[in-house]
Amino acid sequence: MEKLAVLTGDLIASTQAPDHLAQAMAALAAATATFSAFTDLPPRFTRFRGDGWQCVVPAGCALRAALVVAARLRAGETGLRTRIAIGIGPADTLGSRDLADAAGPAFTASGRALDHMARGQVWAVAGDIAPWHEALVALAEWHSARWSREQAEAMAIALCSETATQSQIANGLNITRQAWQARLSGAGYGAWRPALRAFESGF
Repeated sequence: MEKLAVLTGDLIASTQAPDHLAQAMAALAAATATFSAFTDLPPRFTRFRGDGWQCVVPAGCALRAALVVAARLRAGETGLRTRIAIGIGPADTLGSRDLADAAGPAFTASGRALDHMARGQVWAVAGDIAPWHEALVALAEWHSARWSREQAEAMAIALCSETATQSQIANGLNITRQAWQARLSGAGYGAWRPALRAFESGF
């Protein structure tokens, strides 16, 4: 049975910024829509309990998807962040209309990982994983929190636009190619590419 990754999260301190909640949720939904650049599996973004959300991707795409979500939020204007719990494993069902009635080991692992996060922890991964999967996810949490808004925007684009040329992307942002390269370099994109390939090939 194919292994899937279920990403479950909730926005951090959303009650302190209620006016930004809808905007942040829209950013999350938009982020998952860009997953079509690296997977044919519909993410089926589903909102839960006000500030909670969930989506699904193939297991190998989990780290890339989580980085895209984090980058999209950080590049936005809400100032909100999200916890991300990744559950790896099979699914019994992906639900009828959305993920509200989905079930299976991947969903169970994701939900439990979110519920049992340590104080101050923002990302977690559980299920059918090896220790190096946990290490990469922990590194991704630490690194993504240190991106500037411009670096986060660059990462969100680059992670889903590997076939576009740097000149095309720079022109779309109305910046020079050198400025685009500087943003990617500052965000550590070059180092993340082999890490993502390793994660993708590990399932």
